[in-house]
Amino acid sequence: MEANAPRNTLTNESGHTNSGSRRFFIAIWVVIIALLALFAWGLFNNSQERPIAGAAAPDFHMQFFDGYAWVDADDDTHLVQMRGRPVVLNFWASWCVECHLEAELLENLSREYGDRVLFLGIAYVDTPTKSVEYLESYGISYPNAPDLGGAISKKYEITGVPETFIIDAEGTIADVVIGPVNETRLRAILEQLLNS
Repeated sequence: MEANAPRNTLTNESGHTNSGSRRFFIAIWVVIIALLALFAWGLFNNSQERPIAGAAAPDFHMQFFDGYAWVDADDDTHLVQMRGRPVVLNFWASWCVECHLEAELLENLSREYGDRVLFLGIAYVDTPTKSVEYLESYGISYPNAPDLGGAISKKYEITGVPETFIIDAEGTIADVVIGPVNETRLRAILEQLLNS
């Protein structure tokens, strides 16, 4: 073996070893490891089961939009404080086309059922200004709150909006409606809950 055999390293014009390709491969591995960590974190967070009919409705804290507070609200209002009558918990957004299809119906039913049923809206991934414009455009009178940081929607593992959870007076989910609510179905569930 000759003493002056060339080595298998890349050099640049100044004769220094080119570590650019090595840095590139390290960067690729860092990205791969970061993506794997993100994937694992997503699997861990999604291990929470989605609330279904028969399950306890997850409790959450809410801060209402100005002018849309629950009559018994205080600075630290939670869903559990609303027990004692059925609750229609509706996730919506001003940018959601299907939400506009059910807005008038929900408002009309909230007025019809009055104090017997509490309707509660949660604005999902929406700006406060757009949310309030939406509420005003449909004359919504029942309580509504923003989903600050997505904390409420995460607890309910919603698949999109609109999505509605009908909760009985004891805090158990009676039904889940994915997509716009159907008046006949919603009335039937509420009447069953009120008469049981």
